[in-house]
Amino acid sequence: MKTLFLLLIMTLSISSLAQTIVSGQVIDEKNIPVLGANVYLKGTYDGTTTDIDGKFSFETTETSTVTLVASFIGYEDYIQQSDVRELNGVEIRFRESVNSLNSVILNAGTLSAGDSSKASALKPLDIVTTAGAVGDFVGALQTLPGTSANPDDGRLFVRGGSGEETQVFIDNSRVFRPFVPVTGNIPTRGRFSPFLFDGISFSTGGYSAEYGDALSSVLLLNTTDIPIEEKTDLQIMSVGGGVGNTQIWGGKNSVSVNASYINLGPYNQLIPQNNQFEDPYESISGEAVYRHQLEKGMFKAYSAYSYSNFSILQEDVNIEDGIFFGLKNGNYYGNLNYEQRLNNDWKMENGLSLAHDRNDINVAGTDVDTRENALHAKIKLRKRYNNYFKIHYGVEQFIINYKEGVVIEDNAFESSVNSSNSGVFTEAEVFLSKDLAFKAGVRADYYGLSEELLISPRLSAAISVSKNWQASIAYGQFYQQAQNNILQYNEQLAPESAEHYILNFLYQKDGRMLRAETYYKNYSSLLTYDTDRPQFDSNFEVNGDGYATGLDIFWRDEKTVKNLDYWISYSYLDTERQYLNFQETATPNFASSHNFSAVGKYWVEDLKSQIGITYNYTSGRTFTNPNLEGFLNDKTTSFQSLNLNWAYLIDQQKIVFLSVTNILGREISLIINTVIHLIRWAILIVDR
Repeated sequence: MKTLFLLLIMTLSISSLAQTIVSGQVIDEKNIPVLGANVYLKGTYDGTTTDIDGKFSFETTETSTVTLVASFIGYEDYIQQSDVRELNGVEIRFRESVNSLNSVILNAGTLSAGDSSKASALKPLDIVTTAGAVGDFVGALQTLPGTSANPDDGRLFVRGGSGEETQVFIDNSRVFRPFVPVTGNIPTRGRFSPFLFDGISFSTGGYSAEYGDALSSVLLLNTTDIPIEEKTDLQIMSVGGGVGNTQIWGGKNSVSVNASYINLGPYNQLIPQNNQFEDPYESISGEAVYRHQLEKGMFKAYSAYSYSNFSILQEDVNIEDGIFFGLKNGNYYGNLNYEQRLNNDWKMENGLSLAHDRNDINVAGTDVDTRENALHAKIKLRKRYNNYFKIHYGVEQFIINYKEGVVIEDNAFESSVNSSNSGVFTEAEVFLSKDLAFKAGVRADYYGLSEELLISPRLSAAISVSKNWQASIAYGQFYQQAQNNILQYNEQLAPESAEHYILNFLYQKDGRMLRAETYYKNYSSLLTYDTDRPQFDSNFEVNGDGYATGLDIFWRDEKTVKNLDYWISYSYLDTERQYLNFQETATPNFASSHNFSAVGKYWVEDLKSQIGITYNYTSGRTFTNPNLEGFLNDKTTSFQSLNLNWAYLIDQQKIVFLSVTNILGREISLIINTVIHLIRWAILIVDR
């Protein structure tokens, strides 16, 4: 018994001696003690919480290197790896947590549309319910500041840039031909159905280093990751119809398909046209998205095909009987996107897109045949060190093969171009606090045809001025290769260049947003040639230049008046450039000095209806008046349109939608002195 008693005393003594005290105090950035913080050794049961003075103390039997963790809601976790004997009297200083809900936004130059965006200017449903948009995402984006409406074209013209200066991406993969081809003075529209996308980011300048080969803007379309429900959509329009279906199975797989047919024959019979259609515009298109949710990621496959054709006798001021123009277009686009979360807060994104585009054109007896095959491959890695520091790296490859054949009076001519461009990029996002953030990136592009390596720095910063106000700045260098129809005559042309400088102010409070942004763009190395149009004997150079400066204002209010949601946008633009075959520096004919849009949507509960209205105003654009001296020496009249729509909710599964565009029948003055009336009627029945 005596021996047993002595052994017990020795054991208790050894155990007592092995206990090590871990102690200290937890304070915040203002040296205020933090009450109730959890402090513990990772991988053990040893720990405690801080008292009213922020102090803590506990014992541990650990004897070597340990990891001390302290955590509390609203602060970044504190992690310290140290010898346990050095953790007596330690001071822990918490840093306020930064997240998407309480931090400043790096948004200079970017307008978002998505339910997950903190500073969303539009919602996904706005794309299809905005009066005048006619279900086209471009139509809705043209009600935002920074765009110049060109009713005779239909593409995006951003801050003094031409339609070719905007690039479109679906799930971060390049779309090489995003718009349906048409002839002059007939507006085009986007190829893709807005019902397949749940997020849109429209950057009017200063965009991420991830995106290159775009002088003015990028439009990012993100397909829906996980559909909420299975559904069937039936669309019946006065000019055609469409059907869509979404299926979900196994909890992790889903597919959505859309198909549509459009024939403008009835519309042309109803509404007088200045252009005499020999064959009315007709198109058929289909899209599909397959999604598979992985344990730590997502795989998506997107595919789209469209075919269109029409022929017209187009009015021309110089030819009494007009000019015959016929076009058949077939376009395929597909992409694969794979995202995977890796260990240690790494994330990998891979993308691959393929495209084929074919045009068969006849202009006054001359046959033109074009073929384009294109590929874009991208790999991106993203590392999140903590909420204060994130960085990503990427590499991508573009390959384009373009061929053009022309037959004039039995004489055949062929030309082609094969381009291969490589890009690498990296960009870091740093939050010094929730009120001050920076983003710095750099991009390097190697253009295979001109054998040039070009470096593009990108910088942006944002600071919170008060609870509801913030200011942002952005700078970027941007390059873009000449179009294929130019490169086929001269492959050695260097890319064009532009610098962006942006200052942004943002106010957000209780469902209201005010956004004001001023900018300056400096163009250099713009394409020039000495003939009326690009041709084999043109003298091509890149010695043009120009500038664009202006002010964009956007206001949206969803709260002041019950059931009313409205936004107002205004853009002022001052721009001139010397490029293409310009005789002198001048304002290009696609740029308008003033653009104004007012959009309203009002829900009438008793009628179970939403009534929408959109008013657009665009000041006159330049053209060369042969009765006056000079180049681009006159302006067209302003363009104005008033559009209405009405959506009636039959039940939770059926909606009747009526849209009337340009109800006042305002005339549109085109730059070739042709005047047309544009009025569209559409009835849409959606059956799910």
